[in-house]
Amino acid sequence: MEKFSYDNKIVRNFAVATVVWGVVGMLVGLLVALQIFSPVMNLANQYTTFGRIRPLHTNAVIFAFVGNAIFMGIYYSLQRLCKARMFSDKLSKIHFWGWQSIIVLAAVTLPLGYTTSKEYAELEWPIDILITLVWVVFAINMFGAIIKRREKHMYVAIWFYIATVITVAVLHIVTSIEIPVEMLKSYPVYAGVQDALVQWWYGHNAVAFF
Repeated sequence: MEKFSYDNKIVRNFAVATVVWGVVGMLVGLLVALQIFSPVMNLANQYTTFGRIRPLHTNAVIFAFVGNAIFMGIYYSLQRLCKARMFSDKLSKIHFWGWQSIIVLAAVTLPLGYTTSKEYAELEWPIDILITLVWVVFAINMFGAIIKRREKHMYVAIWFYIATVITVAVLHIVTSIEIPVEMLKSYPVYAGVQDALVQWWYGHNAVAFF
């Protein structure tokens, strides 16, 4: 009789990260909210002003808190829907630590003022490239698990996972096309109305799919 086991460690890791970044993101959000009616809560420091930490709050809640929660849910359910372990434990680890690295880089660069000024897409071009690479690792791991599945039936949840992975990749790549001028400075290839259209085509759909 064939035996196999699920990788529950990666699920636990994403669960722990979800809780940690959820607390951090919401505490930053509280500080941002307090500044609306009490500007003195900026702590007289340029790195904790509203303009610096508001994007830190949105990125932390959307991509760190919700992002890790999504990956936790997918890694848990996909293995059981496919009756198969993830394609590669090593890719799972690269995905986990790569995503946490992206979050830490965001937590450092945004308060320092390194931003594209695009809501929900504020991160500068080197981090955008890292996001793309980590997303590719995740996609390979997910599609590999689907291909080697023991369950013949493709549950509808799996089709939603596939649609999300592909759509978020397209959204991220299209909105992040930019011209680097320095290590942490770039300008978008779009301008004016086109820039606004691309920005909120991304802003609404990326957050919605997430």
